[in-house]
Amino acid sequence: MMKQPKAFIFDLDGVITDTAEYHYQAWKRLADEIGIYIDRQFNEELKGIGRMESLEKILALKPELEKLSVDKKENLAAKKNKYYKELLKSLAPADILPGILPLIQEIRLRGMKIALGSASKNAQRVLEQLELTNYFDYIVDAAKVSKGKPHPETFLTAADALGVPYDFCIGIEDAPSGVTAVNEAGMFSVGVGSKEALSHSDYRVNQTDELNFDRIIEAYGLVSVGK
Repeated sequence: MMKQPKAFIFDLDGVITDTAEYHYQAWKRLADEIGIYIDRQFNEELKGIGRMESLEKILALKPELEKLSVDKKENLAAKKNKYYKELLKSLAPADILPGILPLIQEIRLRGMKIALGSASKNAQRVLEQLELTNYFDYIVDAAKVSKGKPHPETFLTAADALGVPYDFCIGIEDAPSGVTAVNEAGMFSVGVGSKEALSHSDYRVNQTDELNFDRIIEAYGLVSVGK
């Protein structure tokens, strides 16, 4: 009999919903205020990493700002979060990415556990606005971990809270750093995105509407034998 997983751990941005545009608009507004130009191409570098690390990458574009005090940097990060929260007010269940709700419902139907592993400090609020909170057994956000992705702490924390062995967990990610984190945690990684960016995932689809429960379980059973 093929090995069966016991839990799924989802990334948030780019997997369950796409608030990347909101993050971009908030960072761009902050960057404009401090005299730094960023575009969508640069924003790709900010995906999957925490708020302070994102700020450091932006400040590095204007070296004289890298020497700002910790307090001033934290104030800038807080201002960005304020802009982001303003944009979040428009988020609704219609913003759940295609294929995600049926997948989550199928996982629940099969009696498997579900956790969220996100770099966002606003993860709880996002789930509430999407009306998905009741589907999740545990939420790991930036406040619960000290090391962000690609470190595996996010996924290890989720599995430990669920009481599920790591090799019985499936992690779904859209960022290269996220897939690396899943792999480093000793879990089965599902990548959502291009082959070029996510070639290190155990199983990959181009977009969320291609996420099929049975195909994921089949791939997990085949790969986990050799892990």
